[in-house]
Amino acid sequence: LMHHLIRYAESEGLRDLHGDVLAANVGMLKMCRELGFDIAADPEDLAQGARFVVAYIEQVPYMMKIAWTAATNVGLEQAMLRVLAMVESYWLEGDDVIPDGLGVIGLLDDAYCSLSSLQAVSDHYRLQTGKHLFPDDLSQANRAMRRIIAEPYASELDRIVIRTMKETGLLEAVTALANEEKRLRLESNSTIWSHGPAGRIDIAALARLGIRED
Repeated sequence: LMHHLIRYAESEGLRDLHGDVLAANVGMLKMCRELGFDIAADPEDLAQGARFVVAYIEQVPYMMKIAWTAATNVGLEQAMLRVLAMVESYWLEGDDVIPDGLGVIGLLDDAYCSLSSLQAVSDHYRLQTGKHLFPDDLSQANRAMRRIIAEPYASELDRIVIRTMKETGLLEAVTALANEEKRLRLESNSTIWSHGPAGRIDIAALARLGIRED
């Protein structure tokens, strides 16, 4: 069909042939490249991706405040202080996984480590108690950012997050809160988020860039 379209366009004297292909349609993109087409992202799709990146980075200070408020509410202050100190250290280290001198790109690893660490705490809290520690669920946004960062950097950042969880002892502290002897306090003071997460970063617009994961 594509060969037929190309021959028809040539017979009509057309100099250009344009089309839209979803980034997830890798087979069609491969065929277009083999036929000599130039592949480029739509400017609006790129703008949507840029807005997502900025929103993701700007989420970090907000989530740090939320994390401290929630930890204070359930008696996890000391453990959360250690996690937040690790989060801060990501930003203070200039020559890290992605050097900060690269501008916004250099902040992606800092934001990913920060928000992935905090989401890991919230996820573990929910597994132990059935309640959400934070009002925001960044799981999908974190997965989208992981695809943007890509390998080999993404796996290295995941190892940093895992190390943070082990070194701070916060997961053990959350598990201890779920002990039977502390169940009454946990149920009465657990946070207002028993209804589930109230907010998420919108990633629907990333689908055309092939970034979104369902």
